[in-house]
Amino acid sequence: MKALTLALLISLPVPRLAQQQPMRQPSTPIANRAKGGRWYFAASGHAVYCYGPVMTVPAANGDLQRVATICRDGSAVVPLKD
Repeated sequence: MKALTLALLISLPVPRLAQQQPMRQPSTPIANRAKGGRWYFAASGHAVYCYGPVMTVPAANGDLQRVATICRDGSAVVPLKD
C-alpha cells in the first residue's frame, strides 16, 4: 500500500514556479523629478518641498500669484509667499 501511494505521488505533475519579472521603475514625469526639488515658503506659513517649476498664474481677484507645482504633500499647486 505504501509503495502504491509513493508511486502515485511521484507520478503527479509538479507545477513549476513562474519566473518573476524584474521590478520596473515608474516612468511618470513626477517620478523622474523626484530626485531633485526645492523648499519653498508657502503663503499659509509652512515650508513645502516641490519638484515642479515655479509659475505665475492669475489669482481669483485678478492679481498675479506665484505658485510652486508638484509638491511632496500631494498638492499640485501651492501659493507662495513673496
